[in-house]
Amino acid sequence: MRARLPDPPLLVVTDRRQAARPLADSLDAAFAAGARWASIREKDLSKAEQAALAKQLLHVAERHGARLLLHGDPEVAKAAALAGVHLPAGSDPQTARARLGEAALIGVSVHTPAEAARLDPAAVDYALAGPAFATASKPGYGPALEGAGLAAMVRAARVPVLAIGGITVESVPEILAAGVAGVAVMGGVMRATDPGDAVRRLPAALAARTIPGSVVGSGQLSEKA
Repeated sequence: MRARLPDPPLLVVTDRRQAARPLADSLDAAFAAGARWASIREKDLSKAEQAALAKQLLHVAERHGARLLLHGDPEVAKAAALAGVHLPAGSDPQTARARLGEAALIGVSVHTPAEAARLDPAAVDYALAGPAFATASKPGYGPALEGAGLAAMVRAARVPVLAIGGITVESVPEILAAGVAGVAVMGGVMRATDPGDAVRRLPAALAARTIPGSVVGSGQLSEKA
């Protein structure tokens, strides 16, 4: 049975190089504040190092009933017993699905409507579209999509689309108007000395509408970059 997107549809993405606190502490605070979904994005580490970090952080996620993914290799995600994997644009989600099974969450990054249109809902659960707005966390990934660009992604995709990059509480109405299913945040949570406070300041805004494929709960977050 295929998994639904976690509730709330708020994905916290790690980056230990930006983190003001150890990743385990940051995720523990984010989960305690209501986040139920995170992905480990530490691509400069070796596969063995990623697996070891994933196993450490999985204990944190399990204490809160949260789901933990890996931005990376499906084999590493499977070895670490994670809930799924997030793949870069142009990857092979069909192979990841076959390896991880129907219960896994599988996402793919997209930067153009053409990439979004190619995603097969039989293999992919969600798309991560960005940068939504100008962001210091991931420079060089193309111009900001903003509302019109996100709407184009949503129209093209046959899977729920999440926005990433420069997300703030103030930008949520524009994001929701574009039809996105949720948001992903990295820098705003990672750089926060109080990650829980950063998270508490966004899903009430997301709960302003019903999200297809997910039931949006309470809790809030904030990301700038």
